[in-house]
Amino acid sequence: MEWHARSASDVLAELETTEEGLSSDAAAERLDSVGHNEIRTDERRHPVWVFLDQFSSALIWVLLAAAALSFAIGHTVDAALITVILLGNGIFGFVQEYRAERSLEALRELATPEVRVRRDGTDATIAATELVPGDVVSLRQGDVVPADCRLLESQNLEVDEAALTGESMPVEKHVEAVDADTPLAERPNVVYKGTNVTRGRALAVVVETGMETEMGAIATELLAAEDPETPLQRDLHKLGRRLGLAVVVLSAIIVPLLVAGGTALVQAALTAVSLAVAAIPEGLPAVVTLTLALGVRRMADENALVRTLPAVEGLGSVDVVCTDKTGTLTEGEMRVRVAWVNDQSFRVEGEAGEADAGPESDDRLRTLLEIGAVCNDATDDEGDPTERALLAAAAEHGLDVAALREERPREDEVPFTSERKRMATVHEDVVYVKGAPRVVLERATRVLREDGPEPMDEATRERIQAQVEDFASDALRVLAFAYKDRSDEGGPEENLVFVGLQGLIDPPRDAVAPAIDDTHRAGIDVKMITGDNEVTARAIAEQVGIESASLTGADVEGMDDETLRERVEEIDVFARAEPVHKVRILRALQANGHAVAMTGDGVNDAPALKNADVGIAMGVRGTDVAKEASDIVLLDDNYATIRTAIERGRTIFDNIWKFVGYLLSANAAEVLLVFIASLFGYLILPAVQLLWINLLTDGLPALALGTDPSGDVMDRDPRERGSGIIDREMVAFIAGAGLVATAVMLGLMFVTLDGAPAATPYAMTMVFTGFVVFEFAKLYVVRWTRDTPVLSNPWLAGAVALSTLLHLAVLYTPLRTYFGTVPLSLADWGLLAGALAIGGPLFVVVGWVVKRFVARPTV
Repeated sequence: MEWHARSASDVLAELETTEEGLSSDAAAERLDSVGHNEIRTDERRHPVWVFLDQFSSALIWVLLAAAALSFAIGHTVDAALITVILLGNGIFGFVQEYRAERSLEALRELATPEVRVRRDGTDATIAATELVPGDVVSLRQGDVVPADCRLLESQNLEVDEAALTGESMPVEKHVEAVDADTPLAERPNVVYKGTNVTRGRALAVVVETGMETEMGAIATELLAAEDPETPLQRDLHKLGRRLGLAVVVLSAIIVPLLVAGGTALVQAALTAVSLAVAAIPEGLPAVVTLTLALGVRRMADENALVRTLPAVEGLGSVDVVCTDKTGTLTEGEMRVRVAWVNDQSFRVEGEAGEADAGPESDDRLRTLLEIGAVCNDATDDEGDPTERALLAAAAEHGLDVAALREERPREDEVPFTSERKRMATVHEDVVYVKGAPRVVLERATRVLREDGPEPMDEATRERIQAQVEDFASDALRVLAFAYKDRSDEGGPEENLVFVGLQGLIDPPRDAVAPAIDDTHRAGIDVKMITGDNEVTARAIAEQVGIESASLTGADVEGMDDETLRERVEEIDVFARAEPVHKVRILRALQANGHAVAMTGDGVNDAPALKNADVGIAMGVRGTDVAKEASDIVLLDDNYATIRTAIERGRTIFDNIWKFVGYLLSANAAEVLLVFIASLFGYLILPAVQLLWINLLTDGLPALALGTDPSGDVMDRDPRERGSGIIDREMVAFIAGAGLVATAVMLGLMFVTLDGAPAATPYAMTMVFTGFVVFEFAKLYVVRWTRDTPVLSNPWLAGAVALSTLLHLAVLYTPLRTYFGTVPLSLADWGLLAGALAIGGPLFVVVGWVVKRFVARPTV
């Protein structure tokens, strides 16, 4: 229903109620019909299902099958090791990922627990959840609106709707009907669930409750939204499916071949198990998760709290940041930017009172600030944001507001209303007036000059009006100030002396412009999407370095999806945008292939935060709804933190690339070696040894790669959305490094077998140890391909040293009985050094080719 377009009497008639409210019986019947005034939520998944989901990938299924097969043929050590690894990964993933979504619960918490309502003609207090359409409620300053309501009476009512519409200023409300096509943010006769009354009082009739409210519509969007997969998640899932299929195909080929060649079925089955273990990087999920977790800890130290681990990698790949204005690019509170008296401007800004001059330098400036402080209902902590800003301006210029109010006690007042657009306070000998410039000028007959009041001429009026328009073009909200002696003729608001203007603004944060410049340099487009008006949006955008034409939410609504996809590429400022517009803009960008990060702090931002590739909420001013719908929460509400988080995300991606390439090249070599050796009748690496290689080389050293320092990652273009981590550069490195390791290890195998008809413990130990040595050497080659200084990571050197000691333990302690190894002599180590002398330079050649001919250049 278009409640805003209908008169109050028509609304009451439509709802079959009166200003005396519903009867208790009628309210009870409606409650049974429409349900409680609350936001419905999805049921949370049981923790058991969350844990079981950790074992849902193809990689895990193949390893579970390998463990079962190992147990069936009597190799319980192999089965136990595989099972322990799987359980460890599952538990770790469960701990990290069990963060049930609380978006809709937060929405429910925003509802007021109790509300004043008229039932049976008398006033009562009931639970807000018991409200029904047709109930008549009273609202006053400090209340949270309990449902969507049509105003019946309004006395100086102002409502802060920033959380719903993005409008930075409290909205004046009145009861008159407006046009049916009036945007949500401009409907003065309707108040919405979850918004806050900042001034005045009102009587209103409930028109929508629960899921039918505007907040309920947002909740419906959140219910329908799904968390998009990041490129890393997509790659790991795709990798799991492909590796699982490869293992099945290879096993289907090799087992029949071995059995047909005379190999015992148990031995053929062990070869299949070894192939499964060789093909699957068991430690990859844990290393990825741990690396992301380490990145999360660092980001928390940098004021970015990450709620979902994959968002770290996703943030590093975004190429568009869609940001709200109020509280995100701006400080989220009004400040007086400039004061103007008779052709002279005084800068009024800065927490320490940075100004061009103090009030003592011009009595007119003192008078201007005094009127703003005394003709004012606010205190330092409470009241209208504009009036609080006027108090702050006076205090910043050295005026003692409390003393001024004590010197000039208020005897009477003419309160501000949306119709009057002015306020007057009456004191013992003077009347102070503040309000919209037009209405104050209409009532001014004189202007205050240096030598006192002088008659107001037309030229002066035009000059003042030009100054008002100039301030407005800079996105300033302009107020005019005047006074009159009580002894002067006329009423309290007639024959005024015009004093001057104060221009207020919700100013941009100091660090925003440099941060946006950095993100632009990194190939990332920044788009402002705000519920504020178009003039203010464009002015703020220009100040922070977003230079673009603008569109309004109405413009977006009038476009089909195809047109919006075209226009969204060239437009960076969207004003008067409602939640549905934000989501449409977001989806248009994603349809064009962009990876999009959405920032915001209000309830209205929640659907876009939920649907974005990465949702970033403000932690200080942000609503619970925005935080719970997001992936990342900025603890300092500072846009500059986004820039730091992007750099951290890109660094983490670089490090993940290193160890994924490192791990998969090792697995490729293991599969090739096991497969080729089995064709010659050798099971050169049993499953337990392959598991050890993977644990040893894929564990601490791979994890240490995650602590590598960043290069100049902000000088690179973002990766294409959906390109994934396994790009052509990685494929080239895996193929080259895998073939080098396979060739050298095959040579080592045949040398150490010395013609033996079956794999000997000595030959197995040499190949086993050779793989470990080669992997440690390859660590430094893979880092070199990503321009990481060789000696820049002491943690890596420590991880290699510790892992080497662990491997020596399985060679020279009783542990070797579990691994089937024998101690190696100095001559054996010399042979391994010779193999490394051949393979090491070949690794470097592979890295050089990848770096020179395959890797993408930086911008």
